[in-house]
Amino acid sequence: MELTRIRLSNTVFEGRNDAYVVHGDTTTLIDTGVSTPAVRTDLVDGLSEAGVPLAELDRILLTHWHADHSGLAGELAAESGATVFAHEADVPLVAGDDDAFAALWARRDDRFEEWGIPPNKREELREFRTEFAGATGASVAVEPLTDGDRVAAGDGHLSVVHLPGHAAGLVAYETVAPADPAEAFVGDAILPEYTPNVGGADLRVDRPLAQYVDSLDRLAARDLDRAWPGHRDPIDDPAGRAGEIRTHHVERTRRVIEALDDRGPADTWTVSARLFGDLDGIHILHGPGEAFAHLDHLERHGVIERDGREYRLVEPGTDVPALFPNTKY
Repeated sequence: MELTRIRLSNTVFEGRNDAYVVHGDTTTLIDTGVSTPAVRTDLVDGLSEAGVPLAELDRILLTHWHADHSGLAGELAAESGATVFAHEADVPLVAGDDDAFAALWARRDDRFEEWGIPPNKREELREFRTEFAGATGASVAVEPLTDGDRVAAGDGHLSVVHLPGHAAGLVAYETVAPADPAEAFVGDAILPEYTPNVGGADLRVDRPLAQYVDSLDRLAARDLDRAWPGHRDPIDDPAGRAGEIRTHHVERTRRVIEALDDRGPADTWTVSARLFGDLDGIHILHGPGEAFAHLDHLERHGVIERDGREYRLVEPGTDVPALFPNTKY
């Protein structure tokens, strides 16, 4: 597989974005970056350096709906005629469906109330989001994909691997066996430095932590030689990195139990402050979202109970690793 990595200048979230060109008969772009003039310049210049005029793009594969991965898809598709693909769960948001976004914002408001985020912090988050108005880009027609689909890319095909957790429709695009080396474009399923946010990054995801850990197990079981993430540098031991992130979440769950044991009943915002301290910018969403994902997991296992907004510890001596049985695929 002949590919080119294009580094994009967005650094707001998990570090500089990556977009990838797969060269061949079906010229394919994987992820696009956020819809800003600077990132568009980075991308078009990168395509040119890779010998790919924008007009020669045949298709755009998106790993998930977040603007830093899909924002330029509509604009690029309109100019090149490329077909845009995304997992069926994310198609409405990528396409810019007003009803889908209205439902997401309504769920956000409900969660903020449930989590106990203070009004001043909600306003700070609104101001942060206003800075990025338009980042999701133009609306676009999107072809739906589902787990196990194969899509033409370059001179071969890529297999779609559904890895929900960070986003409901997050997918990896994996080289088809017996490709050597075995590689996949994994979006934000795993990242080389940060642990992808779970719980706040996509409020549509039910059982966010359980789904994400299952996805880590599934990704580890692919036995990949290399993963190409949506941010920063390639990952040469994807299974090992998935295991590190899994262990991180086990330890974070232990910290949530300790916080409730030390403090007594607390709401999500209070637990988030115990985990992460004072928060600003996008972390006003991601911090309590992460805390919620772990509290939700503990509640479903009967370790804690919720009364209104507050959670209370009922099983302080829980065997935390046992709450994360390894999923077999």
